[in-house]
Amino acid sequence: MSRKRIHKGHRRNSGGGLHRPHQTIQGTLHVQRKGVATVDTAGGSFGVARGGVHEAMDGDEVHVLLVQRGRHERLAVVCDVITRAHSEFVGLYEVADPLGVITPLDGRLARDFFVLPEDSSALRLGVKPGDVVRARILEYPSRRSAGVVTIDERLGTSSELDLDIEALIASYGLPGPFSEAVLSEAQALSFDAEKLLTKDTLRCDLRHLLAVTIDPSDARDFDDAVGARMLDDGGFELEVHIADVSHFVPWGSSIDLEARSRTCSTYLADRVIPMLPEKLCNDLCSLVPETDRLSMSVLMQLNARGETISCKAMPAVIHSSARLDYDRVDQLLTGEIAATDLPCAEKLQQLVSEMLHTLNHIAMLRRKMRQCRGSIDFETSESKVLLDKEGHAIGVKVRRRTAATSLIEEAMLAANEAVAQMLVQAQIPAAFRVHEAPTSEDLKATLPVLRELGVLNAEDEPALVAGSPHAIQAVLDAAKDQPSAPLVSALLLRAQKRAVYRPENLGHYALGADAYCHFTSPIRRYPDLVVHRALKALLAKQRESKEQHQIAQALPQICRNCSDRERIADAAGKMSQKIKMAEYYSDHIGEAFSGVIMGVERYGLFVTLDDTLAEGLLPVRALGAEWHLFDDAHMTLRGEASGRVWRVGQRVAVRVVHTNSARGQIDFALASDTR
Repeated sequence: MSRKRIHKGHRRNSGGGLHRPHQTIQGTLHVQRKGVATVDTAGGSFGVARGGVHEAMDGDEVHVLLVQRGRHERLAVVCDVITRAHSEFVGLYEVADPLGVITPLDGRLARDFFVLPEDSSALRLGVKPGDVVRARILEYPSRRSAGVVTIDERLGTSSELDLDIEALIASYGLPGPFSEAVLSEAQALSFDAEKLLTKDTLRCDLRHLLAVTIDPSDARDFDDAVGARMLDDGGFELEVHIADVSHFVPWGSSIDLEARSRTCSTYLADRVIPMLPEKLCNDLCSLVPETDRLSMSVLMQLNARGETISCKAMPAVIHSSARLDYDRVDQLLTGEIAATDLPCAEKLQQLVSEMLHTLNHIAMLRRKMRQCRGSIDFETSESKVLLDKEGHAIGVKVRRRTAATSLIEEAMLAANEAVAQMLVQAQIPAAFRVHEAPTSEDLKATLPVLRELGVLNAEDEPALVAGSPHAIQAVLDAAKDQPSAPLVSALLLRAQKRAVYRPENLGHYALGADAYCHFTSPIRRYPDLVVHRALKALLAKQRESKEQHQIAQALPQICRNCSDRERIADAAGKMSQKIKMAEYYSDHIGEAFSGVIMGVERYGLFVTLDDTLAEGLLPVRALGAEWHLFDDAHMTLRGEASGRVWRVGQRVAVRVVHTNSARGQIDFALASDTR
């Protein structure tokens, strides 16, 4: 059958009563669901007229015609597609003889694609009706014909896979399995610590230093270990050891090129899509206890106030004494357990306990020091949906900052800052972590809500709008322990610019740091691997090497890619949690929960539940039959007849009425509403 036989009827008029063409502009198409879409343009966001999507797909860059409907509304109609966002997708395979039909799992693609009879990919891969496949687009749909695809991979049957997560992986363009070349290169890797210490004159033997790893209880890879001791002058030595990934992954190797493409690991609700093969992540580079491992170590001398006064960095061999988790360390620091309960050799238990208390003391000093210099402390919490062995949602755990997490956070911040300072002073090109100050316009937009919540004094407003970190911290402190605290933190966080990677150092506004980089997670972030290579070049006096020149030339593009992919990975991770959260609440339809209004829109209220931090929509229709007036600046909805006002920070009781796990959506009604 030829391609021309898969034609569709062409409708000339799809404007739905629209008239008076206005202008053609460029934008990005966002499909919410079949028949509902918007286009984001430089001039704002516009709804797409019914039938006006034409051949475009979600994420495509398009030209649209803005047409007038009525006196006040303009809608968009797609004229043509400039750039396609999707080259492949995951879908469900069926047969409509003589064609194969693949329906994308991502509902935003909203159209079927065909496999032509002469295409043998289904037969070659053993694909049967009902199987889930990865399809590559050969011809995109047009207004006259459907799209054509070929099958690249059979993923399994619909009963074997979590279709919602598979659709998410496809829609975000997350990477698949590693190639055979990468896996073979990884499998061939090994090391001999004793030989390396003899051969590498820069590598130091630090196995005599007491070091432990502290991670979540379900962590599989351990890329950082810490140690500390008090000095006779009242100061401290803080020791941070990071997995020496660059020893195993040389610049330009197959593994390096793949890691450079992935840029980071992606953490989904039910799986990790790693940046590096498992042989490295969970074996050679994982700082497992009671085993010699290669590290890049930073030894910092701190004064009695916790300030860094000197620093040494070196490739090393370390020997972690214990694998601790946050819960166990918190229990020790609060006195719930004794040193004898720590999972390490009996002769080391007391020493490890004393070291953990020292690390905790350092963390408190460092945090106070940072706040004095203008570092902003955004209190954030996150929820993680717990899954059974089959991947079904069975519970929710809320992660909040504790003494143990702060202990590690401060140690990592100190190491990152120390390494950045070394690289800046030596003028070595690297991937710096840059955070610019927020604009006064973005900060000014927070004022009405902050006033409404009563956490901002009038005399402090000019300083906040000017971007004073101390003024921002004062607002966060004023909201502390109030129901509105998460909202205030989220509001001010949204006003910040997003931190990015840059080939030059421009400082980090939110941390109050003159120089900053990411050094502590090379297993899961490519910029950290770049920093490790730069640090090694500095230590080995090889800054003018051919490799360093190649890295310097590639650095701008590497930084852009890493910044872009980080945003994608973060968004995918959050969406996967929303999917599983909706799945969890599908078993709680009709049940009532308490929460806080965290967002107000014209169409309803976004409510965050107390116990799980799950977010759902309380639609405006659920607030009563009256008309509601929306105040964007103050983020309120007011009933026109009753005068009842709904505002951010307000507590509300809701019940779950509907969930859509594929879209990660939860819908609420008022708990008192018995309709």
